[in-house]
Amino acid sequence: MDNGGVIFGIRAVIEAIGAGREIDKLLIRKDLQGDLSKELFNVIKGRGIPVQKVPAERLNRITRKNHQGVIAFTTEITYQHIEDIVPTLFEDGINPFVILLDGITDVRNFGAIARTAECAGADAIIIPKHNSVSANADAVKTSAGALHTIPVCREARIDSTLRYLRDSGFHIVGATEKGDTPYTHGDFSGPVCLVMGAEDNGIPSEHLSLCDEWVRIPISGKIESLNVSVAAGILIYEILRQRNDNA
Repeated sequence: MDNGGVIFGIRAVIEAIGAGREIDKLLIRKDLQGDLSKELFNVIKGRGIPVQKVPAERLNRITRKNHQGVIAFTTEITYQHIEDIVPTLFEDGINPFVILLDGITDVRNFGAIARTAECAGADAIIIPKHNSVSANADAVKTSAGALHTIPVCREARIDSTLRYLRDSGFHIVGATEKGDTPYTHGDFSGPVCLVMGAEDNGIPSEHLSLCDEWVRIPISGKIESLNVSVAAGILIYEILRQRNDNA
């Protein structure tokens, strides 16, 4: 059964996948067995759908209806891949600007960043496939529809994505309190990827090490950090300002 972006029941999920529905996340009961479940596993194999095996109690908290141990969440958009977007941007003579949200889990922050990014003319947003926000209905609403306009790329390996962008000529800029460079002195003139991390943990160290430059936003008050969507807005419009000044 399909209920406003949530599909439950093994057969219903199989049919939705077969019909080409974009599945954002699939929850499967840990001890799920049987012929129909084997058919489900065969259907999802190789499709790159994020799967979580969970206790029955978690599924029951989502719906009391007969979910048969399987609940799927559909996405509001069609995800893309950055490798399909970058060549087209260069072919069209665009100086690319993309934003990578690394480990951000709050959909309202995601929606707010997407709205700012779209207004500033960013070319794409990148998110990880696992442990990350997704383009669900709440995110789309918060974005004021921007998530239907700006391409969103969901990638399985962020380290590989960063290396691909560097090899493609992008300057990778990480926003971090560890940075020595004030954000107004960052180099945003050429192709740039702005990396924003989660408010609590920041950019993972293995990804921060792949950034070409670390920039920081000065903090003068007693609170140690800005909300990530506010910080992203400051940096996005600094990038836009520099590019307009250099145009």
